[in-house]
Amino acid sequence: MNSADFTFQTVDGANLHVSGWVTENPKAIVQILHGMAEYGSRYARLAQALAGAGYSVYAHDHRGHGKSIPESGSAGHMADSDSWNRIVEDAHGVNREIAKRHRGLPIIIVGHSMGSFVLQQLLFERPDDMVAAALSGSNGKPPPIAMVGKLLARIERARVGRQKPSPVLQKLTFGEYNKPFEPARTEFDWLSRDPDEVDKYVADPLMGFAVSTQTWLDLLNGLDRISKPSNVGKVPKDKPLYLFAGDQDPVGDSGKGVKNLYDAYKRAAIFDVRLKLYPDARHETLNETNRQEVIDDLIAWCDEVIAALG
Repeated sequence: MNSADFTFQTVDGANLHVSGWVTENPKAIVQILHGMAEYGSRYARLAQALAGAGYSVYAHDHRGHGKSIPESGSAGHMADSDSWNRIVEDAHGVNREIAKRHRGLPIIIVGHSMGSFVLQQLLFERPDDMVAAALSGSNGKPPPIAMVGKLLARIERARVGRQKPSPVLQKLTFGEYNKPFEPARTEFDWLSRDPDEVDKYVADPLMGFAVSTQTWLDLLNGLDRISKPSNVGKVPKDKPLYLFAGDQDPVGDSGKGVKNLYDAYKRAAIFDVRLKLYPDARHETLNETNRQEVIDDLIAWCDEVIAALG
């Protein structure tokens, strides 16, 4: 396995860092879309396992994240406007660059948390980007309280500006996620039962930061769009989907939201939708105490997808 990092320039001139783990004669490509307040190379453990199974892997840093943060920019601010659709198109652009570098090879996309929501939109806007999609730590239709969140995000944007984070929004999101695990050792116990993994997250300055008010507002608008039945209905019926999460993941409403998403895809007549909920696992199943089981299950599903292609 060799490192194959590169920089991808978007249509509007942003430079995105792409981490690559390339194996000799890969049978397929896996593109990873990371979550909010983290970065692509954090998935090295998964990428190395996939490479060992015959896959080449790529993961770019979203705008405002990791090595894609410009010198004049700040962590967590993705764009002054329409940042959600920009990062969706960024993922598509990186995907097309990967396809050029590996002509003829099938691409599976794996999205975690915010990356899974990006993937949900790609599934109905750019379904040809992938032969299958795996959604980690995802959720379905936002609850009614999300409307209040959008109103609050607008108020906070007017108060602090579009490029700055809001402590109020941070408390109502990441702060709320930790409540089920109180008394908590850290502010990020909701991520994993493994204290070492949580400590690594807390110690990394490129993780766990508060995102800008504009990022929150655009994300909430994006969640409304991807959950519309008319858009879910555009996902190709023969696209294999794999949803996996912890049943104690607050982002997925302790499994209820992920089940709702599974049901939405089933209602849309997508005939190969799988759902795997890991007992007692939290948000980052790929960094959980049972992470080897999670990784093995994901690779087994990828192998099944590729074998079915003939």
